[in-house]
Amino acid sequence: MNTRVVVTGMAMVVLALAFFIGMAAIASKSNDPVALMQTVGTVSGVVGTLGMVMAVIGALGKRNGWRS
Repeated sequence: MNTRVVVTGMAMVVLALAFFIGMAAIASKSNDPVALMQTVGTVSGVVGTLGMVMAVIGALGKRNGWRS
């Protein structure tokens, strides 16, 4: 298990969620809140998904081959 990759992936998921919630709080002040939240949702989704993939790959760990 690669702990650094797992921690980084989980941090990316948390930051993506925090970004989405933070931008949702200030979206009402935007000229076009719908377009803003569409963009924010796309960015948060990509970063969150990348973080989950990193966490899963890091948790699977390095396989040593058949003589391990």
